[in-house]
Amino acid sequence: MSAKRKSKGVEFIRKTWSNMKVQKIIVIITFLFVPLFLLVLFTYLPFFKMVEFSFYDMGYIGSREWVGLDNYIEVFTRDDCLNALKLSGYYLLGSVVQIAIALLFATILSFKPKGSSFFRAMLYFPSLICGISVGFIFKYFYTHGFVLDSIIQLFGIPLDSIPFWLRDTKINNWVLVISSIWRYMGQNMILFIGAIVSVDTTQYDAAAIDGANAWHRFRYIILPSIKTIVIINMILAISGALSVFEIPYVITNGGFGTSTYFVLMDKLAHLNQKVGIASAMAVVLLTLILIVGITQKLVKKYMDSNYSIISSKKRRKSK
Repeated sequence: MSAKRKSKGVEFIRKTWSNMKVQKIIVIITFLFVPLFLLVLFTYLPFFKMVEFSFYDMGYIGSREWVGLDNYIEVFTRDDCLNALKLSGYYLLGSVVQIAIALLFATILSFKPKGSSFFRAMLYFPSLICGISVGFIFKYFYTHGFVLDSIIQLFGIPLDSIPFWLRDTKINNWVLVISSIWRYMGQNMILFIGAIVSVDTTQYDAAAIDGANAWHRFRYIILPSIKTIVIINMILAISGALSVFEIPYVITNGGFGTSTYFVLMDKLAHLNQKVGIASAMAVVLLTLILIVGITQKLVKKYMDSNYSIISSKKRRKSK
């Protein structure tokens, strides 16, 4: 009996393994296990540990003390944290300008004028450069008496009349924002070009018959058709504005009032060994980004519903 049971068990296992559905399930589980394991190990576990650290007064080495919500209260009461959040407004305005410029170039280059391939490559090239390299490029570009000042002196303006671009607190943050626009504009432009190319060209022909000019084509055909990509880029731009790090860190090291939220968080964590406060700042930043993303999705949903209502009314009137 035992031999028969054993043979039946072997036969059952053999049939099970030979079943295509079972093989598919095994292959799926096998290939999913490694990436899921790495995702949990290097993303979710560190995230939950960071949330845990935000409730402690601690450094990387030594004892730690439970302080509850004190770190979060300190984040919203420290002057340097509040000033760092205010600096995100500069980059937020810069991201709006960046997207507007990217839309302009994308619209022009989508209709393939002469030299469009060359200009696409030139405008996209900055986004391929490492952020640290971009920081060093503009650090020497803006340094007093260097590249930018030499160009300005060619127009007869003396060096003493040229401001210190990186030290003057009235202009240095705008200068850094311009560097950020230069780096990321091409990336947004390529995304917009891909979306504009997918628009049905027969709509342009119909608009031309109706006497529509370039602005009308952009407003009533291109912009509604690529609305989703625009909103996605806006979400990414706002998230990036809240988490700017490389350019101010490399160019000014956060000095002269240019310390963004991420730069300050890095200093508190690694230089001052205030891991608890830095972790609380990271959690607050994540919460702000989630709020922005949810808000923009709700706004998009509201705009889509209004657009459908308006279009349905127009159809009724036309009938």
